[in-house]
Amino acid sequence: MKPRIYFLTFLLLLSFAINTSVFWYFEQNINPHVHSFADVVWWWMVSSTTVGYGDVVPITVPGRLAAIISIIVGVFFYTNLITIIAESVHKSFEKHERGLAQVNCKNHIVICEYTAFADELIQEIQLYEGFTDKEIVIVTDLVETNPYSQHYFVKGVPINPMNLKRANIQFADYVFVFANIRFKDPDVKTLHLLSRIKKLNQHAKIYIEMENPQDELIQYLDPSVKVIESRRMLEDLLKYKTIKFNELFEKS
Repeated sequence: MKPRIYFLTFLLLLSFAINTSVFWYFEQNINPHVHSFADVVWWWMVSSTTVGYGDVVPITVPGRLAAIISIIVGVFFYTNLITIIAESVHKSFEKHERGLAQVNCKNHIVICEYTAFADELIQEIQLYEGFTDKEIVIVTDLVETNPYSQHYFVKGVPINPMNLKRANIQFADYVFVFANIRFKDPDVKTLHLLSRIKKLNQHAKIYIEMENPQDELIQYLDPSVKVIESRRMLEDLLKYKTIKFNELFEKS
């Protein structure tokens, strides 16, 4: 895109330099409407944008040729400029939709992995006090596009620090890590991800889903991390048809 912008800018400047010089040289002592070079610049602007006010018009053949070239170059420049702007806007929306854009929100909620339990959390969590005004960022490679247009989305494996940084996790207030059962030992993967998160954020309240909440490694977790058992989440989901987050996730 930059080479296109450079070329268009060069073309417009070349048109300005040549056509205003030609117009000024041939029209200045003949054209009653041309009193200074400022009039020529005004004529070129009006001509190149195809507005055509008609207050300054060429009366010589070279002046008219300069007007024709100015109009052609102007149409080419501005139509391409509009196309570039439209493409840039489209790419910006597409990057956010596909989870490729940088998230800039702060004091938000980051959800690592988009599982069934994560989806239930997303639907329910903003109904509870303390989470009402929190923006949500979903970090996962389990879906291709943003599953919730009202929330932010980062495409990629959460364990990658670059993806966590794109989620602006260092400024998050809450982080939820859900077990990814695609791995042979999802708990080890979860704890590995937790260590990456703690390196980037020391103040957030972190909740992690564990298949085995009795894992010996749990004893080394600091108080800011709360472990949620997968089985209990499933039982509550089946019993109440929605997870009772006010019981599962303490807002301490």
